[in-house]
Amino acid sequence: MKKFRLCLVVFFASCSIAPRVSITNSNSTNSVVIDGKTFATAYQQRAAEYKALCYQAFNIAHERVDEFNRERSSKPKAIMTDIDETVLNNSPYQAHQLLMGKDYDPVSWKEWTAKGEADTLPGAVHFLQYAAASGIEIFYVTNRAEDEREGTLSNLKKFNFPNADNEHLLLMKNTSSKEPRKNSIAETHTIVMLMGDNMNDFSFLFEKKSSDERDKVADSFASEFGNRFIVMPNPVYGDWESSLYHYNYGLSAAQKDSVIKASLNSY
Repeated sequence: MKKFRLCLVVFFASCSIAPRVSITNSNSTNSVVIDGKTFATAYQQRAAEYKALCYQAFNIAHERVDEFNRERSSKPKAIMTDIDETVLNNSPYQAHQLLMGKDYDPVSWKEWTAKGEADTLPGAVHFLQYAAASGIEIFYVTNRAEDEREGTLSNLKKFNFPNADNEHLLLMKNTSSKEPRKNSIAETHTIVMLMGDNMNDFSFLFEKKSSDERDKVADSFASEFGNRFIVMPNPVYGDWESSLYHYNYGLSAAQKDSVIKASLNSY
């Protein structure tokens, strides 16, 4: 039997990056090049481990809600949750773009959200329905734009998410920071839990920070994760990646790839 040399380097990237994995047969001139974002999307869609992480997060959130309901509050209690990759799974959009040989772009993204066809993250609906049934209001705080409101509400209502109405859907207006919207909720409600896939969903202290700075801020919130902060897995995109090239979105894909590879620790 011929011996084959297998070289596999796996690197998860975000929407604008295409780091490569080369699987090469040493006795052949053929080479299969696999895109890192393809790996990430496949993980989100096909890995039982991804599903398990979602269930794990919502199981913990379920326990925390029981604890919060035993606490008294002078104001109604609320959960503030992100939407994309927190309660709705947009991996079909990512897969579509990959198979078309394209990246994320605002036009195709809005075409996708207008469909209102994103599936749910495993356990998301059950958890939020449980929380709402216990008297906690759900606020959906997303950086989708105002012209995505109709499709977003349609998608949430399709799966019977609680409080899926205009009052509880807070879209991006003047800033991508969620801090002003969080503060507006806090004026009338006690926010007992925040849910998201990006650190910016939890605190403004993560915004526009370098990767090292984000690490330090995460350490400062260590006791909140699994308590008031419920973090969902997202290997496909997010500020974890853009922080590595200092949010310079004008860089080419090749330049971003080089910067990110240079940030890796090896031996």
